[in-house]
Amino acid sequence: MIVLFVFAILLFVAALIAIFCAKKINKPLLRGLLPTVLLVLSVVLALISCLRTVPTGHTGIVTTFGKVENITYEAGVHLCAPWQEVVNMDNRNQKASVDLACFSSDIQEVAVTYTINYQISKANAQTIYKEIGISYYDVIIAPRIQEAVKSEFAKYTAEELLNMRSKLSGDIRSLLTAQLEAYNVVVIDASIEDLDFSDTFTDAVEAKQVAEQKSKQAKIEQEQKNMEAEAAAERARIEAEAEAAVAKIAAEAELEVVKIQADAAEYAGQKDAAVIGQVRDILAKDPKNLDNDDLHTLMLYYYILQWDGVLPETYFSNSDFYSFMAALGTGALGETLPETNAPTEEPVTP
Repeated sequence: MIVLFVFAILLFVAALIAIFCAKKINKPLLRGLLPTVLLVLSVVLALISCLRTVPTGHTGIVTTFGKVENITYEAGVHLCAPWQEVVNMDNRNQKASVDLACFSSDIQEVAVTYTINYQISKANAQTIYKEIGISYYDVIIAPRIQEAVKSEFAKYTAEELLNMRSKLSGDIRSLLTAQLEAYNVVVIDASIEDLDFSDTFTDAVEAKQVAEQKSKQAKIEQEQKNMEAEAAAERARIEAEAEAAVAKIAAEAELEVVKIQADAAEYAGQKDAAVIGQVRDILAKDPKNLDNDDLHTLMLYYYILQWDGVLPETYFSNSDFYSFMAALGTGALGETLPETNAPTEEPVTP
């Protein structure tokens, strides 16, 4: 802009010379038109040399012959001395991606693409220009990115870098934020976009993952077998307990049957003893004093002793029965049984 201002001065001087020379020349055109044009051009160029434009998203830093003034310009058009310059500092959100070659703690080479979003502090743009200049990215940001990324990567093995990528990215961002804050640069966001290991390491990782998957599968299958074996053992135990319970119930039932049979036998024995006692009392009587009930009891007793368990097929009336008993004579009682007048109305079933 100072060149325009100098050129404007030269035009103004030329206009003055034209006016002075026009007085000696008798030509109206040279006396009026030329000086006027030169004066207008000089004024226009002088005004243009004083105009400064600051784009949106920038801060204008005013300098006078390289010296930074204590004023800044916002976005827009401004007037200043022709010998003053305005340096535009970009205070917008800026993005930068850096490709780095790093090494892990186990000396594995890693190709990293790291991306950072940053912006300079608008209030301190003048300080940044004074202390660093307009190349603040190359002077401050890029070296800090390389230092932070490489130092953090060196803390982990290659395998840990794969598994701890999120934590690693956060640690680098925190480190960069603290370092660049001292230079009035604000870190908005930062992330690891890409990690690329050597083919040898990649193949080794894949082989390890395959082995781990097989190991997990084998473990799952073994656990399944163990569960099936435990289930089979549990079923066998339950079946054994059930069989034992059934056997116990059967034994208790058999014991109960035996007990019932013993009680029945005892009862039968008592009953037989009572019958035998009754028969013995009848036999102890005088045969002449026997009545029909006594005879009937003796008949049932001897019949039962001789019964083979088969039901009779022949039935006697009372008269036939007593005639039959009379015909026996003394075979049963030892003496001739007395005749009785037995009723004949109903048959007797032994």
